[in-house]
Amino acid sequence: MVWSILVFLALLVAVVVGVFLFGVAIYNGLVGFRNRVKNGWSQIDVQLKRRHDLIPNLVETAKGYMQHERETFIRVTEARAKAMGAGAGSPREVGQAETGLSDALAKFLLTVENYPELKANENFLRLQEELTSTENRIAYARQAYNDDVLLLNNKIEMFPSNIVAGMFQFHKAEFFQIEDVTERKAPQVKF
Repeated sequence: MVWSILVFLALLVAVVVGVFLFGVAIYNGLVGFRNRVKNGWSQIDVQLKRRHDLIPNLVETAKGYMQHERETFIRVTEARAKAMGAGAGSPREVGQAETGLSDALAKFLLTVENYPELKANENFLRLQEELTSTENRIAYARQAYNDDVLLLNNKIEMFPSNIVAGMFQFHKAEFFQIEDVTERKAPQVKF
């Protein structure tokens, strides 16, 4: 009888310890995913800052050639300021501001097409190439961030980790999405 009670207590302790260790593993996994999301957002922020820093140089280089395009410069400058101001906001707010900046930059680069001397300027070409490279880095950072958000959100919603997530108030993260519907459309190639 004493042995059966001891065996029962040992099994009970083993189950409690096992459940506790399982809960700790789930909690640590959730913390790891949450930190990956924060890191992903930081990577996007770094690339957006790089983009914001390149734009004034690009505009200054173009100003000497495009003296009649004041409105274009103002639009780009205002969009850049708005995008920089949204830096501490949610992914949705940053996405909206960055979409506005992308639109202003696209109009600026279309206007550049009217100035062949500017298009041939070595400094302008180098800055334009850096901006293109930065845009690619931003796209990669967005993809990595959204992948991490997906992993975190899945863990928060799936059983049994949803129980631990609820107990410790883990919240779903927001995806960084394209806000402008026109950006979702594939470009049309016409010959």
